[in-house]
Amino acid sequence: MTAEKTYTDVIDEIRSRLDILDVVQSRVVLKKKGNNYWGCCPFHNEKTPSFCVNVQKGIFKCFGCGEGGDAISFLMKINNQSFNDVIKDLAVQFGIELPSYSGNTKSASDEKQKVKDLLKQVCEYYNKNLLEKTEAKKAVIYLEKRGINIDIINEYKLGYSEKSYNDIVNHFKSEYTPDIMEKAGLIIKTEKGDYIDRFRHRIMIPIRDEKGDVIAFGARAIEDGQNPKYLNSPDTILYNKSRILYGINVAKDKMIEEDYVVIMEGYFDVISAQAAGLKNTVASCGTALTVDHIRLIAKYSKSRKIYLAFDTDEAGLKATQRSTEVIKEAFSGLGNLKIFDQTYSSLSDDKYTCEIRVIAPLGSKDPDEYIREFGIEAYKKYIKKAPLLLDFEINQILKDYNSNFSPTDKLKLVKKIMPLIEEIPNNIVQNEYIKIISDKIDVDEKALIREINKVKMSQNLVEKPIDRIVTKSLNYCEKAQKNLLCLFLTGGSNTDVNYLKEVIKNVKFIDKNLIIIKEAIDKLSYRINNDVEKLIDALYTQFAEDNELKDIITDLIYIADSFKNLSERDFKAAVWDNINSIQQYNFNCEKHELMSKYKQLDDDDIESMQYQMQVRERIRNKHKIGE
Repeated sequence: MTAEKTYTDVIDEIRSRLDILDVVQSRVVLKKKGNNYWGCCPFHNEKTPSFCVNVQKGIFKCFGCGEGGDAISFLMKINNQSFNDVIKDLAVQFGIELPSYSGNTKSASDEKQKVKDLLKQVCEYYNKNLLEKTEAKKAVIYLEKRGINIDIINEYKLGYSEKSYNDIVNHFKSEYTPDIMEKAGLIIKTEKGDYIDRFRHRIMIPIRDEKGDVIAFGARAIEDGQNPKYLNSPDTILYNKSRILYGINVAKDKMIEEDYVVIMEGYFDVISAQAAGLKNTVASCGTALTVDHIRLIAKYSKSRKIYLAFDTDEAGLKATQRSTEVIKEAFSGLGNLKIFDQTYSSLSDDKYTCEIRVIAPLGSKDPDEYIREFGIEAYKKYIKKAPLLLDFEINQILKDYNSNFSPTDKLKLVKKIMPLIEEIPNNIVQNEYIKIISDKIDVDEKALIREINKVKMSQNLVEKPIDRIVTKSLNYCEKAQKNLLCLFLTGGSNTDVNYLKEVIKNVKFIDKNLIIIKEAIDKLSYRINNDVEKLIDALYTQFAEDNELKDIITDLIYIADSFKNLSERDFKAAVWDNINSIQQYNFNCEKHELMSKYKQLDDDDIESMQYQMQVRERIRNKHKIGE
């Protein structure tokens, strides 16, 4: 009879099936150099690649920001997930049954589950209010005006919060404590110490995570003058508005299938579009688009084709501009944006990393209005005609041009357009745009080229700062501590490892993080019996939620390379060289402390004189170590 798999067994199986290169390449453009793969780090902005993937070791390391770890660590960081959440997702992906886990995070998990259960019940409660309460009549009328019928209300579980200050507080108090309700973002503690409902007399829009679980609410005002117009849940243990997109639970599968996403401005834009059949639409939840939002999108769109569909008023245009800057920041260093629809772009060796298009419906209507008036098929046709970002930006500048423009007016236009043209990395594409613009505003093409070249020359004369990889300087003691620990990861013989275990026992480590890792290695090495790969996996698992310790473990793996294949004699020499460095550091610290006390002693005190002699003796007699 086959023994039932434990949670640890499943983790080991998942690790064995993960390919670090496949995992990272789904998010980062990598190029092979030597034995490793290099690219620009997805965790900080850089133009010179300092992000390395070592397939043989199964780890990644950024030599710019210090981030490092294994494939699971990468998924945790890039998806902003806990270790257990990543394991759950991978178990589903690989079709592996996951046994229950009883770890140290049980209490935190229980609390999260209570909040999740409460939000699910509150969502149902709000939905019932909307359908049954007389007080909700205005909310129903408002939704009907927006084309939202009973089927859509039930599909998206739209709801209504009563005018009462303590409806939620009283209704759920028998099952949930005020602390849990507050952590769910549903109630607020007053200065008097009482609790009141956060949402009152509003249309309630459930915000769901990628799995479809309710994690927060968006609340729309019903009355004229009721401010703010939209009120959103605060950040909670389940919800971070900078990392979740409204509608992602519905959109993700269609994003994978059609390989593009439409980012809209509001909840009702997304609801109208999705309900009408355009499923791959999302919106930010009451906040500007963030880099984490774009990384979330990148999970589901391989080509990173992004359509921006904001309102066409001034605020919408500004939101479009802000969003494009965020998108560029998210993919900075990975490659160039797609900037030309014709075959000219194929002449470039650079594969574009992202495609941004801007949807600006005719009639200056927002997506929700346009879909209700003209239908979803008309909107889909308009999507297909949506211009690339560069074309949209140029068209916005040129839209006011007319044949009566003076030379001065034309110069003003050229100055606005020039920064856009300068950003085009491909000379052929750049020249094509110069032709288009010169024809449009009736300006000599060669004159435009001369102006651009002037700007380029002036920029080249300005001294540019040199990008430097940030490195942390380590004192010799810290280096020695790391060297000793990395000796466990060299794959040396059992004799070497057993020797190291014995002599390192009484070595006093200084760095608190290295002490923690030392103690973990000491315990694990006996259970794992000198299997380096299992030891590394166990360390990454044990410190899965501690990024600082994981980064140190990754450093140790890299350092271990310099100590591989040592003879027994050289191995012992390396051990004692580093122990001596640590002992010397400890001795110097002790010497400094004793000398400080020595200077404060009273010469007339006999006991003090005896103590002085002991101090002098200890300073003279430095211990011989390793003999």
